[in-house]
Amino acid sequence: MSDDNNTTTTTTTTNVDDEKVDFKDISADHTTSETVEDSLCMHCHYPHGVTRILLTKVPFFKEIMIFAFQCPDCGFKSNEIRSAGSIEPKGVHIELQVKTQRDLNRQIVKMESASVIIPVLDFEIPPSANGNLNTIEGLIRDSMANITNFAETNGEEKEKLLEFVGKLESLLELKQPFTLVVDDPSGNSFVENPIAPKQDPQLMTTHYVRSSEQDILIGLNPGAGQLKKDLEIPDDIEEQEVLSLPNQCSYCGADGVCKMVLTDIPYFKNVVLMAFTCDECGYKTNEVKPGGAISEKGKKLTLRVETIEDLSRDVLKSDTANAFIPEVDIEVTHGSLGGKFTTVEGLVQIIKTELEKNPFFRGDSADKETSAKYQHISEQLEKYINNEEPFTLVIDDPVSNSYIQSLYAPDPDPNLDEEVYERTFEQNEELGLNDINTENYQNEQEEEEEEKEEEDQKDK
Repeated sequence: MSDDNNTTTTTTTTNVDDEKVDFKDISADHTTSETVEDSLCMHCHYPHGVTRILLTKVPFFKEIMIFAFQCPDCGFKSNEIRSAGSIEPKGVHIELQVKTQRDLNRQIVKMESASVIIPVLDFEIPPSANGNLNTIEGLIRDSMANITNFAETNGEEKEKLLEFVGKLESLLELKQPFTLVVDDPSGNSFVENPIAPKQDPQLMTTHYVRSSEQDILIGLNPGAGQLKKDLEIPDDIEEQEVLSLPNQCSYCGADGVCKMVLTDIPYFKNVVLMAFTCDECGYKTNEVKPGGAISEKGKKLTLRVETIEDLSRDVLKSDTANAFIPEVDIEVTHGSLGGKFTTVEGLVQIIKTELEKNPFFRGDSADKETSAKYQHISEQLEKYINNEEPFTLVIDDPVSNSYIQSLYAPDPDPNLDEEVYERTFEQNEELGLNDINTENYQNEQEEEEEEKEEEDQKDK
């Protein structure tokens, strides 16, 4: 079954010059200006309805557009929220295990392109024309109200629909845990983590490369989320030789060029640095990928940061690594920051910036306890960046593709510890290594071809 909140479409004729758009912060100290436009009412088709448009910033989240429509003829009203920020380079898939009332009170940002799924009931809230900021419970209750209203106008299926509303109601009673899934190709949807910045064991977030169909869904050219595969990197590439691959901007879809260079990190391995800049909209992104084969064992690096020299150490955090700062109980899980090649100071600054982007730490959507906790963590990170207090940085990478510069290499570094360990079955499963066949592959392939020929002959 599915539920769609998009019962009315509001048409707004607004031509805004991008260079003049000014998004104001939401604040009690000043009022923000709004744009008023005549619009067609889709309820009674009166041509002089009024749409008010407010361009504003949700603190530590992103820019949004608030639309409020009212028809003076029939009295119809509607409102919606749309994202005005950039589309993320990758889509996001979020799975939440709902077990307690606190989980039902978690806030959720569902953008226009997002789908919300409850697998136990085979229920899906599909993408809609407007975004929504709500709680898990509020989202389910809105769906119940929409299905109930639809049931009143659908006599044949009324009984089944109302029965399904009862099943949704039973979920809110928490007689048994259930899973809620949010899938957003734009990467702009969120589910609150009440114990942030620690990892939430009930919340699993993964990022993925969009398919061509998903690119079209969010208004990008097909293949905008993927590098072109029609060019191959030559085998005789030399270090520092810059390669250019055609790529499409994940924000505006314009054609551009992704520049790549292979370089060597002393006492580590080769890495590939990738950078993309869009000449049309100015969007920029960069990423680093370690070269070579996957290591047989994982590696855990522990650095005691005590001086300015320690803050200036080079750091390569791969997209498979987790980063920890035990003093403030911060854990950055793999995939959340992507691959980064920076300094210790730069990595801490990136972590601080990512925390500030979370809409649930600051502003109207955060409670006092969460705000105080964030304020403390933010102040501590600022002290670490300014070298006012020592701290510990831990990078745990199951494929050993991460690196912290040693100031004493090739001799042991007294402030840097390295621990090599065997990966668990679960880690290999997550990395997709358990099903990889690297032995006698050629022989097995030849046997499969012979079996196929024999079967063809039998068929003839």
